[in-house]
Amino acid sequence: MTYQSRNPFDGKLVASFESLGDAALEAKVAAAQACFETWRHTSFTDRAAIIAKAGDLLHARADDLARIATMEMGKRIGEARGEVEFSARIMAYYAEHAERFLAPVTLDPTNGEAHMESSPLGVIFCVEPWNFPYYQLARVAGPHLMAGNTLLVKHAGIVPQCAIAFEELMIEAGAPVGLYTNVLISHDQSNALVDDPRIKGVALTGSVAAGRSLAARAGHNLKVSSMELGGSDAFIVLEDADLDLTVPWAVWGRMYNSGQTCCAAKRFIVVESMADKFLDKFQTALAALKAGDPMDETTTLAPLSTEQALLDLIGQVDGAVAMGARVVMGGKRIDRSGSFMAPTILTDIAPDNPAFREEFFGPVALFFRVKDEDAAIALANDSDFGLGGSVWTKDVARGMRVAGRVDTGMMFINNIDWTDAELPFGGLKHSGYGRELGDMGIQQFVNKKLVRTHAVKAPA
Repeated sequence: MTYQSRNPFDGKLVASFESLGDAALEAKVAAAQACFETWRHTSFTDRAAIIAKAGDLLHARADDLARIATMEMGKRIGEARGEVEFSARIMAYYAEHAERFLAPVTLDPTNGEAHMESSPLGVIFCVEPWNFPYYQLARVAGPHLMAGNTLLVKHAGIVPQCAIAFEELMIEAGAPVGLYTNVLISHDQSNALVDDPRIKGVALTGSVAAGRSLAARAGHNLKVSSMELGGSDAFIVLEDADLDLTVPWAVWGRMYNSGQTCCAAKRFIVVESMADKFLDKFQTALAALKAGDPMDETTTLAPLSTEQALLDLIGQVDGAVAMGARVVMGGKRIDRSGSFMAPTILTDIAPDNPAFREEFFGPVALFFRVKDEDAAIALANDSDFGLGGSVWTKDVARGMRVAGRVDTGMMFINNIDWTDAELPFGGLKHSGYGRELGDMGIQQFVNKKLVRTHAVKAPA
């Protein structure tokens, strides 16, 4: 597997990194296992000192770390800085709350006494994507290290410097050898790790195809796993929506991170009486975005992560059009250097069009008109994905009812604000299983042990 930093703004290769040999990988696995035997017995207070320090370092170095992310995958510098700051808050959150989350839970059996206690599993293998190169690492490192596990982390091939920087930061924070280990490895080596009996759990954030492959391998080995996969979130606009609130969120929901977000607004489902007004305002707002250097604070449209990502997205749009979809705006790359895609709106997407079921990972919005609220909910649920979604209405009680009827892991009413360490993140259907962040996130890779005392004679 190739690990390269290539700037998507100008296409220039910045640096290349060699993959680990098998002997070097074995040494790292052994170190992670050895560290676990000590770390599992380390107090929450001592664990928290390291994890909190890592959060402090993330905060202190937000500007420098953000520049690495922007250089490697093209994220706008302000968004990159915000990602680093959010990562810092995640580390601080688990340093503060882990002991409470994992405290023994008293049960009330008919006779005797009982409780549930939590204990770490061991070495966890994490496979993480490029689109949030620090946040994805923090949301496994914070909870699972505080739970007493150790981590081996395979990051995406296009963000090796982000991966290395995070590991170096953990070491500077006081992490012992083997606690958090970045591994630049091939897919074959990744599969071998899942098979390794020293690996006790597998966490992946990535594509549906990657999730199927890794989940199947983990299942074959009877290992616990969590899969955070793709999404095609519905953005439901009802007839009483406040468009002054809704449209800016629509732009942010589709264009944040250049549209390269699993939990993003992708299918805009608007009731007929509001459709023309919404579409006009949405199109105007998207047209105002200006492509530029993502290092420039004033840039409002950044490139996609790689040239191949751009070509794949254009191929999806062309395929959708060939099957009858209509381009309202955009649909092509921007005529300039860099991997820039024009903000795009597609409509007239029939159920037999592959685009109806696909995830578009970039600045492409799918627009649907529907008769009413029931039709909007039915269309929202007619998806292979179930990660997030939102509903826009002035009637919050109505919004709550709609949210309850949409089959998804997360629903937002008059916002799409998922950036809070307290909020569990995850979905269902092809969006995967398991949850990260919040109380649920730290429970993913711990053993829940029942302990019971009962002074009673054995049955005759």
